[in-house]
Amino acid sequence: MSGSLARTDGFVPIGGYGMIGDGKAAALVAADGAVDWLAAPGMDSPPLFAAILDPEAGGQFTLAPAVPYRTERRYLPDANVLETTFVTDTGRVQVTDALNRSQIGLPAWTELAREVRATLGEVPMRWRVAPGTRFHRARPWAWQQQEVPLLRAGDLMAALVTEGTGEPSAGLGQTGLSEVSGQFTARPGAAALLALAITEGGPVIAPSADQVRGRLRATEAAWRRWTGSISYHGPGPDLVRRSALVLKMLAYAPTGALLAAATTSLPEVIGGKRNFDYRYGWIRDTGFALEALIRLGLHEEAHATLSWLLGAVRETAPDLKTFYGLDGQVPAGMDEVDLRGYRGSRPVFDGNKAIGQPQWGAFGDLLTAVWLAAERTVTVLDPRTARTLELLASRVCDVWAQPDSGIWELEDKRHYTISKIACWAALDRMIRLAGCGQVSARDAERWKAEREAIRAWIDRHCWSQAKRSYTFYAGSDKLDASVLLGGRTGFCAGDDPRFNQTIDAIRAELADGPLVYRYTGSREEENAFLACSFWLIDALVRVGRTGEAMHVWKGVTSHANDLGLLSEEFDPGSGELRGNMPQALSHLTLVVAACQLRDAGLRDGEPGGAKASGAESLGGGGR
Repeated sequence: MSGSLARTDGFVPIGGYGMIGDGKAAALVAADGAVDWLAAPGMDSPPLFAAILDPEAGGQFTLAPAVPYRTERRYLPDANVLETTFVTDTGRVQVTDALNRSQIGLPAWTELAREVRATLGEVPMRWRVAPGTRFHRARPWAWQQQEVPLLRAGDLMAALVTEGTGEPSAGLGQTGLSEVSGQFTARPGAAALLALAITEGGPVIAPSADQVRGRLRATEAAWRRWTGSISYHGPGPDLVRRSALVLKMLAYAPTGALLAAATTSLPEVIGGKRNFDYRYGWIRDTGFALEALIRLGLHEEAHATLSWLLGAVRETAPDLKTFYGLDGQVPAGMDEVDLRGYRGSRPVFDGNKAIGQPQWGAFGDLLTAVWLAAERTVTVLDPRTARTLELLASRVCDVWAQPDSGIWELEDKRHYTISKIACWAALDRMIRLAGCGQVSARDAERWKAEREAIRAWIDRHCWSQAKRSYTFYAGSDKLDASVLLGGRTGFCAGDDPRFNQTIDAIRAELADGPLVYRYTGSREEENAFLACSFWLIDALVRVGRTGEAMHVWKGVTSHANDLGLLSEEFDPGSGELRGNMPQALSHLTLVVAACQLRDAGLRDGEPGGAKASGAESLGGGGR
């Protein structure tokens, strides 16, 4: 393969991946047609393919010409179905990849469909299905039974469907693990298909090629119908729709949980140790998700995600965990996995130690999400949920004055400004919920008193006269881009001069053009954090600087990959995406920023002007 997305030492650039999903499982397909990641039957399952973390031992499903080629790729319009076109000297071949959805709802098994169609000439093709060890939980085995190639890895069973793809051959591969491979020549009019039907803890079925194709066509149609329900007219319509499609794939359909990302341990810095497992549902991300989904008119999805979150929180209230598992339970600890790591970036983790951190900002994220649903979708709380929220509000009153790990999940516990702002927002939302009868007003006076105490504390301890800005944490002159969320929460009004000054200070110290780093000093540790750019856009719109906001929008969105996907960070030095891919928070904040620009009356190509009329905060209560 030629081009900037080609492999180096077995690794594809992170921006070289496209994601496919069915609402339960997730796969990443490289630009050269290899499935380098497949977690099934759930997105949090140990992966069957993990070559993205170890090209030799991780496992992958390759399908490509046996001669030199270049590729073109795209998602089929308004669908999470990926089309890769291989161009050789002798012809052109299209491979259509999808995780099929059932005709009647959630699939009974995971079905990875790979349809091959030659559009010009003849192209020799070869393929290889080589499972990994599922994070060293099992050694895979391949055999044939009733002329069907079968694979087993622990409790996972897979049937390989082949049509027109040559005679499958099972044996040991170069890594010493069992695999199935084959080769064939793709010709116009000759049907060719490869598919995996995967189950765990039960029997596996081998569907016919026609059945797989039927579900592939139905999957395309189902995605297009769903995308048709999105209500959006504003800047970047294609990017916004693609972001919505990404979020739909990252939403675990059985429960409504929203994953932060479909992958683990893709590094923020090549060779660094900041490699985290994001296959969980963060309260922070879920709060942004509710806003994004509601603004796009996706109320059914918003309700499912909120219901999952409230169900999970009820089990631990009045304490909140940073994140929860897809089943709503508190995840276990963190294990290091003995894999090479993406481009040598180790350690590789299964699990995330942030589960044990205190993060007071989660209270504000949760209660803002509830208030948003109540205000904009006429959601009515049930008595049990109302009582849970009252317990959480009391907990905020008790803990807000204590240090925590902050939004960035840092080792040093401090009085982070954004955590205090989020606690202010939590009590503000509870006061509003009480005012409209959603929760008991019994403790409303306490909530009001503590809300004002938080504001006074922030103004006294978290403002830097030297920087003319709200700070990273109390008593410091360091800055934090997440403080830009002060406008979104309503803590800062759009005409608050301190908010305008904070925006300017953050841009001066943390921005590199449209790219923004998380906090003072992070430029030396990691790359630009994409969500921070979208928070900057949001803040600029709220203070009426819409022309500047549109300029940042154009700059940051230009860093999406060729499929419209974003990871967590962007490396301006190499021009490459970094971190887990695709990242829910990046796409969530993109949607919210786009809606802010839309509500300000902007479209792509318009310079902007007057103060945005649609840039209201999520609750108000500013100065």
